[in-house]
Amino acid sequence: MSRADVLRAIKDAEMEATERLSEAKKEATMIISKARQKASEIVVEGKSISESDAQNLISETRQSAGSEAEMVSKEGHDAGEKVHNSGKKNRDKAVKLVVDYFRK
Repeated sequence: MSRADVLRAIKDAEMEATERLSEAKKEATMIISKARQKASEIVVEGKSISESDAQNLISETRQSAGSEAEMVSKEGHDAGEKVHNSGKKNRDKAVKLVVDYFRK
């Protein structure tokens, strides 16, 4: 092999290495771009899921609070009715006591 052939082979090898390096850089850039896009999609999906879960939790809490409020309201209404009924029973006695007091 002559010196010119050796130099030509070296130059061809350098050109091939440069092309491979350029292709590898392009591929690496594409992989990074896809990874960033996928990461962004994951973040958006995670945010959407967490917002949905938060809304469900708020809805469940409101429903539970509403049920509890209804129960407390009913208990209060029942207690008020008992007081009213108890007062109704004792009304005649109270009237008699007041009238008897003024008759003396």
